[in-house]
Amino acid sequence: MEGFCVAPFIEGCGTGAGLIIAIGAQNAFVLKQGILKNYVFITALLCSCIDALLILLGVGGFGKLLTSNMTLLMIAKWGGVAFLAYYGFRSFRAVFTSQKLELHGGFERPTLKVTLVTTVAVCLLNPHVYLDTVVLLGSIGAQFPFPERTYFTFGAMVTSFVWFFTIAYGARFLAPLFQSPRAWKILDFIIGCIMWAIALSLILWTQDCVCR
Repeated sequence: MEGFCVAPFIEGCGTGAGLIIAIGAQNAFVLKQGILKNYVFITALLCSCIDALLILLGVGGFGKLLTSNMTLLMIAKWGGVAFLAYYGFRSFRAVFTSQKLELHGGFERPTLKVTLVTTVAVCLLNPHVYLDTVVLLGSIGAQFPFPERTYFTFGAMVTSFVWFFTIAYGARFLAPLFQSPRAWKILDFIIGCIMWAIALSLILWTQDCVCR
C-alpha cells in the first residue's frame, strides 16, 4: 500500500509482542475463559480494546504524566496489589474444591456481568498493564515522528488483538484435559502463584520507589 511505513509497523508489532506475550494476570484470565468457553469473544475483544486504548494514551503522552506523578503511581500500584492478592486468594481457595469441566454442561461458569467486571478489573487494576502499554510502548512510540508514530501504534495494537484472540480461542483445545479435577487444581494453583508473584513484585517496586 502506497505511503505505508513498514518498518515502524513491524517494530510496533515486535515491541508489542515482547511486552504482551508473557505470563501475567490478563493472559491467565483470558486462557481460563477460553478453557471454560465462557464469553470468549467478549473477553478477548474487551482486553484487546482496553490495551489499544492504553497504547494510544501512552503514545499520546499520558505515560509521561503517570510516571511524573508519584500519587498516581501509588494509587495504581496499591490498588493493583489489593486486586491481585484477592484474585490469587480465590484461585488458591479453588484448589481445595473438586471441580471439573463437563463438555456438555454441568460446570458453573461466571455470568456475563461477572465476566465483564472481572475482565475490566484484570486489565485496569493491574499496574503491569500500564507499565507495558502506557509507559514502555508509549515512550518508545513517542520517539517516532509523524506519520511513523501512527504505524508503530497500529502495529502494537494489531499484536494485542491477535494475541488475545489466539489464546482465547486456542485454549479450547485444552478443554478435554480439564475434565479432570486435578488439572483444574494445577491451573488454579499456577494462576494463584502468578497473581501473588505480581503483587509481591509491585510491593517491592513500590518500596524501591519510596526509598529513592
